[in-house]
Amino acid sequence: MAREGGWGALLYACCISPLFYLRLLSRRATGREQYLTWSVRCGYPSLSRPSGPLLWFHAVSIGEGMAAIPVIRRCIQARPIVNILMTTSTVTAHSLLEKCLPPGVLLQFAPVDTPLAVERFLSHWHPQAAIFMESELWPNLLLASALKGTPLALLNARMSAKSFERWSLPPAQSLVAAMLLQFSLITPLSTKEAVRFQILGASPFVIHFAGNLKYACGAGDANKKFGLSLELKNALVGRQIWLAASTHVEEEEAIIRIHQNLSNWLPSLLTIIAPRHPARGHSIRTQLQQQGFDVAQRSQGDPVLTSTDVYIADTLGELKEFYSLAPVAFVGGSLVKGLSGHNLAEAAAAGCVVLTGHYIGHFQEMLLELQKIAPLSVQKVDGEQELLHVLHNLLGKGASLRPRRDAAQFAFAAAADGVVLRVWNVLNSVILDRTFGKAASDASQWLEEDKAFVG
Repeated sequence: MAREGGWGALLYACCISPLFYLRLLSRRATGREQYLTWSVRCGYPSLSRPSGPLLWFHAVSIGEGMAAIPVIRRCIQARPIVNILMTTSTVTAHSLLEKCLPPGVLLQFAPVDTPLAVERFLSHWHPQAAIFMESELWPNLLLASALKGTPLALLNARMSAKSFERWSLPPAQSLVAAMLLQFSLITPLSTKEAVRFQILGASPFVIHFAGNLKYACGAGDANKKFGLSLELKNALVGRQIWLAASTHVEEEEAIIRIHQNLSNWLPSLLTIIAPRHPARGHSIRTQLQQQGFDVAQRSQGDPVLTSTDVYIADTLGELKEFYSLAPVAFVGGSLVKGLSGHNLAEAAAAGCVVLTGHYIGHFQEMLLELQKIAPLSVQKVDGEQELLHVLHNLLGKGASLRPRRDAAQFAFAAAADGVVLRVWNVLNSVILDRTFGKAASDASQWLEEDKAFVG
């Protein structure tokens, strides 16, 4: 049953529900919601519920969804009779997760956070336990689940300073306290965020430190065939390459100015831009061509020619492979105030020289951890001019990149070691054993598989 405050908070959540419908309508009007997903977002399922127990994972977007996948794999291995449902809230995340989720995992759009939509969703799926990722605090979804007796966990839990300030204001403070009290398990990203969760009302007895699952996103699949690398390898021979990954509109103008400046010294320079939202690939190409650049676009199958200035990597699910091609990678979402960074682990795992801007939000914890292990693993730059200066030194002066690339890989391996096992163990003992019964498992087997996965 729901813990103290559940009914009153749920009543308040019902009162603010029209705001969530307005948000959904706004997203639909701006093209971020597809017409065909409308009924699912209103709680009407597009899939049948299989018989037997069901474990529900919810992740709002791509990063959170990818962080959940290693834990889902563990559950499939340890508890094959448990059905798994994954929900997400964005079209791009849904498209990528369709390709990346293990076979048999059910994928749906999450319901909008209103009483009717949530009730339709829960009445159809009847999950025995629910796992939320990172910062997913939706009042109706959480409180209605708890009132139905569903055990709840929050993995990779994060609470930014801005969110903390917002939740600390009345009447949001009583609402967030009621939500946090429903969790049986919270695994925060850092001590600082654990303190914020407790100040807002989480019980200290449900908080367990297990590591950052974003490191598991960085680990490669040893069995994957890297066709992309083979395809481009010959075209890139003899070229100076750098990758601007997960970029936003505000950053790309700076990236192009940097390319123009660097190409004065490096006539063979190729800049690869992997936009955070691949659907923007065509508009980026049009803008660059209007400025006179020779552009190739991955989604259109364009080859990289000797005359190509910029290659736009506008596809889903291939970023790790582009990291494997580029010796130097700038991780975007970090160069302009108002942004909050993206996952550094994927670039480090690939052995890139990893660069990031100043505005990295909760990824600051990851940066400090990697730098503590190996100071050369990640370099933070303070704006466009410093990024230009660092890239000029790295690409234009014949400097050896190997020590920095090795440092990045070493730091990643050390930070990622065992994180999936630790998260799985605490989730299994606190939630899954109590919900589905104890499952036969061999911890030493999991540990060996973790080492193979990371290494």
